[in-house]
Amino acid sequence: MAAVAALSFGLLLLLPLPPAAVKRSSGGEGVPGQSRAAPQPSAGSGPTSPAATPSARPTAPAPGLGLGSSPAPVSLPPPPETPAPSAAAPPAAAAPAPAPEARAGTGAGPAPVTDVAMLCVCDLLVAQCDINCCCDPDCSAADFSLFTTCSVPIVTGDSRLCSQKAAIYSIDVAAHPPERIFKLVDQNNPSIFCIHATNYKQALSFIPPEMPTSQNFDSLLKRFEGVTLSAEFDVILNTESAVQNSSNANETARYEYGVPIQTAAAFLRLPAPLVSSQCSDANPAAFLVNQAMKCSRMINVGNCNTIQALSMLFYANSSILAVPKSSQMVNVTVQTITVQSLNGTRTLLNSSDVLLLPRFLDDQVCINVVLGVSYSITYTDAGEITDAAVSFVLGTINNIVLPIQQSFEIRFIQLNTKPVPLSGNPGYGIGLPLRAGFRSPGSGIIQSTNTYGQLTILRSSSNQDCLAVEGVRTPVLFGYNMISGCKLRITAGAECQLLANIILNVLKGQNFPEYVASFGNSQAQDILDWVPITHIQSSEQGLCQIPVSFEIEVKWTKYGSLVNPQAKIMNVSATVITTVLAQTNFRSERTIQIANSVTFVDVSTPAEPGYKAQPTIDAKLPFDFFFPFI
Repeated sequence: MAAVAALSFGLLLLLPLPPAAVKRSSGGEGVPGQSRAAPQPSAGSGPTSPAATPSARPTAPAPGLGLGSSPAPVSLPPPPETPAPSAAAPPAAAAPAPAPEARAGTGAGPAPVTDVAMLCVCDLLVAQCDINCCCDPDCSAADFSLFTTCSVPIVTGDSRLCSQKAAIYSIDVAAHPPERIFKLVDQNNPSIFCIHATNYKQALSFIPPEMPTSQNFDSLLKRFEGVTLSAEFDVILNTESAVQNSSNANETARYEYGVPIQTAAAFLRLPAPLVSSQCSDANPAAFLVNQAMKCSRMINVGNCNTIQALSMLFYANSSILAVPKSSQMVNVTVQTITVQSLNGTRTLLNSSDVLLLPRFLDDQVCINVVLGVSYSITYTDAGEITDAAVSFVLGTINNIVLPIQQSFEIRFIQLNTKPVPLSGNPGYGIGLPLRAGFRSPGSGIIQSTNTYGQLTILRSSSNQDCLAVEGVRTPVLFGYNMISGCKLRITAGAECQLLANIILNVLKGQNFPEYVASFGNSQAQDILDWVPITHIQSSEQGLCQIPVSFEIEVKWTKYGSLVNPQAKIMNVSATVITTVLAQTNFRSERTIQIANSVTFVDVSTPAEPGYKAQPTIDAKLPFDFFFPFI
């Protein structure tokens, strides 16, 4: 009775037929929507082949087919079993190829096979018998005698269909020799929300994507032009048409995160590479999304003065809307102009009011070509843009350096704040530099705007000369244990104290910080979120003490929820290890090795789940509640 109800209340899922769809016969059996070349025999009409030949059988299951450990129970009487085929009998002949209408996608891939009698999902080896794979046509009678069970006892189609075929495999161990048993039965779905029929054949398989070729590359580039994926922020930027549609549908009085920045013409352009390294000028800049990218551009040097993407006017001759769909404009001002020569030397111009346009010279050289663009957008906490500035790098190119490479960058600065780079939000990220700074009396932390110049160690060089690498530093990255070193040659007659100061400056650097941020987003005014650096002196007793090692140890812990713990720095110590050199050693020239290292130590305690205290009932009864008993 449940099966009858399931069939009567089954859903009829009808989708628009594709142009190449073929009308199915109303009397067809099996999985609805499948394509067959020959009618499938019924369960009791005679022997049925468990699988097709290897040439017609796929090596992997078609998408949409499920595996089960045992056949699902049905409420209807079981159909008559199909006589088991002989184990030594050759597999049935392969079914003819389906009609072209049944092929999925654009015809580049094979047609989806949905006939469960032709599928063998456990057949993984080519021209070899897979152990316990009862539907493998490569297995002989001798192989079946070694089987213990069928690894895949049942192969079914989509479990959401109201009625479908199921191929059941088993081993008859009582036979001599043991043989396999194959049955093709009907399965009914007792759910009243099952799918009764579907006419969309491609839904049973994945449509293969269109691969770029020399013939369709231009059409694919036009189709996906203007859409860029930001790997750092995972933000999808919309095209110009999407900007117009969204602005008409959702009028807001402020910019929101990820919304393209609008201009008087369309939007602020930030060229970016698409499917190749070539620049695409249809990429919009998104609000509060800091980006930095590089792309190449193939040009003709003789026509450099006619290409808009090489001119300053293309990037500076526009006005940004203060808020979307408003009449208030913010002009883009030129902040700095840097000129790069043909050999790579850069010179900063004293005035940024000049307009330098690309110009072709007689000696096959083009000057004033835009090689780098850097935008700086100032905004308020209400989502309004108040100022926009741009810096240019103009270079000289010739036919030898083609194609040229351009760099584009945009950064956002909130009004009345200083742009300090972060290293996580809130906890530190692996590989990001440690944030450090100084503290003056009565103020907060003074931090350098250069995130790679706050807490540094000595950078090793090929010549390993300590005096040559003085001032050459590398940032300390969270989670990375690092070690570097150099060699110092001590000449005869060197003064001990002067030598010790020189080595210490090489190890610590000129401005060694006093505090390190506990979190990657610690604010400078929050003094409690900064950890002071503890200095330790480890030395031997003697007249002349020379520093030979400077070791930084960072202890951190996992802080916060067990679901998403954050890295927090608990303690930072800097240890100077010195050694004693006898005064007699300074009479002759010698070489000593000094080292600089950073070690990160995880001091997290084992995580234990915590529970809130049970609530207490603070009930107050009236004084005569127990009257007249009390």
